[in-house]
Amino acid sequence: MSTTRVIHNARIVLAGETLHGQLRVEDGRIAAIDPGRSSLPGAEDWGGDWLLPGLVEIHTDNLERHVTPRPKVVFPTLGAVQAHDAEMAAAGISTVFDAIGVGDPYGEGFRARSQAAVLEALDRLDAAGVLRADHLIHIRCELPAPNARELFEPFALHPRLKLLSLMDHTPGQRQWTNIDHARTYYTGKKGWSEAQFAEEVRIAPERQLRHAEPNRAWFAEFARHSGLALATHDDTTVEHVDEALALGACMSEFPTTLAAARRARQLGLATVAGAPNVIRGGSHSGNVAALELAREGVLDMLSSDYVPSSLLQAAWTLQREAGFSPAEAIRVVSLNPAKACGLTDRGQIAPGLRADFLRVAEVDGFPIVRELSVQGRRVA
Repeated sequence: MSTTRVIHNARIVLAGETLHGQLRVEDGRIAAIDPGRSSLPGAEDWGGDWLLPGLVEIHTDNLERHVTPRPKVVFPTLGAVQAHDAEMAAAGISTVFDAIGVGDPYGEGFRARSQAAVLEALDRLDAAGVLRADHLIHIRCELPAPNARELFEPFALHPRLKLLSLMDHTPGQRQWTNIDHARTYYTGKKGWSEAQFAEEVRIAPERQLRHAEPNRAWFAEFARHSGLALATHDDTTVEHVDEALALGACMSEFPTTLAAARRARQLGLATVAGAPNVIRGGSHSGNVAALELAREGVLDMLSSDYVPSSLLQAAWTLQREAGFSPAEAIRVVSLNPAKACGLTDRGQIAPGLRADFLRVAEVDGFPIVRELSVQGRRVA
């Protein structure tokens, strides 16, 4: 049976402009966008609220936080996935790439064991029709870890897998170029002693030498063979970005320096920065500020990373602090990430695309998600 939904009196953010008008949805797709109000009975009056495309989140560690809310505490996967899904929808995210780390050199935590149960939970909830957002998978490959390929196996042929990223968190380079910042993280978040951290700094280079290059080559070839989007993580130098291009990467995630971001732009790689970085005005790891990338014209996408609600808030911050128009700011959290991952059916308000959109009100200039619709159906 055909279903139609009409919304009017909304500020509709299109790919290149903002239109005060109306939107018609038919059978889960956007059918028409027109200026002015609608006189149709049953048309929804949004009272001048914003109508934005559903946000596209390509790198969130939020599921990991729900599965392991405390060190050595593991929650049932089905409930963790459901809670994570609800939080995504509440943040206005209609498409989410659940970032799952495979490989842990230390043999501890979420990334040290198989997460095949996550796929099972997603498939069960999806089959029951209770997932709010569209969930895809982003596998984060920890290159120096000897168990990275083994832990990747359950995901290798799953249709949700759309993105691979290559990471190397060896202290002394990339994200942890500053050893003091690495020490703060490992002794603070992970609870390591100073002696344990010092031992890691001592042995990490040998482990990296043994495993990182073989894993890098294997995962890059898998991405090429499978047609997956490939990203590199924490590029710091021009040489890192050159290597990313040679591997076939299309994205540079969280470049830690302006020089790396500029090189990515020169070579045609899309840059991804953290939305929390935008809101806080800087990186918690002491790396380049995302707002600096935005002002330099080398920011393509944002990720909420570890705070789902930051994605929408950061789009407002880009307008206020970096001079972005509403259309420019919203592209960074919707159309650009969708295109980078090969999703051509979403990411903007345009006829023929999926009717994934959200209603946003403003309170003292702060964006508030009032509702989210996925394929035309309100889910939050």
